[in-house]
Amino acid sequence: MEAVKKIEIITNSLELPKVLDILDKTGVSGYTVIETVTGKGDRGRVINDLETHTLTNGYVMSICTEKQEQELVEAIQPVIKKYGGVCIVSDAKWIAH
Repeated sequence: MEAVKKIEIITNSLELPKVLDILDKTGVSGYTVIETVTGKGDRGRVINDLETHTLTNGYVMSICTEKQEQELVEAIQPVIKKYGGVCIVSDAKWIAH
């Protein structure tokens, strides 16, 4: 198994294209997106009872190298600070096919 960094990002759904663009620019080639994520954080509850995605969050999970981690976190940080959300980085291992 290969050691990697697991990246989990939760932010406003409207910012998901920006987050995915950052992943592409930092060379992270794969990711999983779950839209319309609900929950509760420092800014209160996030609900999805409206017809628009404006007030919902999205979840992005990806894997990157330790070298890509720093560049990715620095690029994501302004998005998180401006629109809210979290970026979680943890050590992981994976089996590539």
